[in-house]
Amino acid sequence: MTCRRGLDVAEDGTRPGAALFAALDGTMPEGVTLRAVDCLQNCDGGCTVALRGPGRWTYIYGNLHEASHPDLLREGAAKYHATQDGLIPWRERPDHFKKNCVARVPPMED
Repeated sequence: MTCRRGLDVAEDGTRPGAALFAALDGTMPEGVTLRAVDCLQNCDGGCTVALRGPGRWTYIYGNLHEASHPDLLREGAAKYHATQDGLIPWRERPDHFKKNCVARVPPMED
């Protein structure tokens, strides 16, 4: 929500992170829950999201733009949700996901 994406945003202005959340709010694929967070500490990588679920790998993607990436995020979230372990086959991942993965974290559960 607080991501500025390297822009000089007035204190009372809408930040790119908040605009990205607003663009996605209420329009996520069935079974996917959108949750706002203040910051994922990827300042050099712009707006960043995490896809996670119980028993799944967590993926963190950056360099996202509020105007051009909402559909890409919906598509990627749907593909992530359709897996059992969070591992979307490489060829099925949106190109942006292939090039802008900040991190992947193994499931916490055994």
